[in-house]
Amino acid sequence: MARPDLRIRDPLLAAVLALTVAAAGWAGWGGWSWYTAAHDDAAAYARERDRALAAGEQAVLNLNTLDHRDITRGLDSWADSATGELRDQLVDGREEFERRIQRAKTVSSAKLLSGAVTELDARAGRASVIIALRITVTAPKGEPARKESRMLGELTRTPGGWKLSALGQAPVGNATAG
Repeated sequence: MARPDLRIRDPLLAAVLALTVAAAGWAGWGGWSWYTAAHDDAAAYARERDRALAAGEQAVLNLNTLDHRDITRGLDSWADSATGELRDQLVDGREEFERRIQRAKTVSSAKLLSGAVTELDARAGRASVIIALRITVTAPKGEPARKESRMLGELTRTPGGWKLSALGQAPVGNATAG
C-alpha cells in the first residue's frame, strides 16, 4: 500500500494556511488575555480605588467651597458629601455656621492640586485619602486670600457611594537630616 503524499506543493496555499494558523493562535491568545484582565482581582481593586479617590477629591472640594449668596446649596452639598459623625456635626452646626458666613459675606472656593488613596479596605468599605488643594477666600473688601492645604480624609462606602466620614489637616513637619 502506497503512502499518500501530504506535502503542500502550492506555496500560496502553504502561506495562507500558515497565516490562518497564526491568526487563530493570536486571536486565542488575545481573547484569553482580555478575559483574564477583565476578571483580575487587581483590576477590580484598582477600579474601587479610583472610585474612592474621585469621591474623596470631590467631597474635600465640596467641604472647602461655600458662597454666602447661595449658602443653602453649599451646606446641602457639605451634608451630601459626608456620612456618620462628620455628617452629624455638619448638620447639627448648620444654623450657627450659616449665620457666621452670612455676617462675614465670604466666598470660598477650592481647586484640586493632587490626591491619592493612602489606604483601601474594599471589603470593609473603608479608605483613607490625602488631598492637596488651593483654597481661595474672598471677603467683601480686600484681595482674595489663597492658601495651599493638605487634607487627610477617611471615607466610608455607603449605598450612595463613597462618603467622607472624617476630615482634618495633614500635619506639616520639618524634615531634618540626621
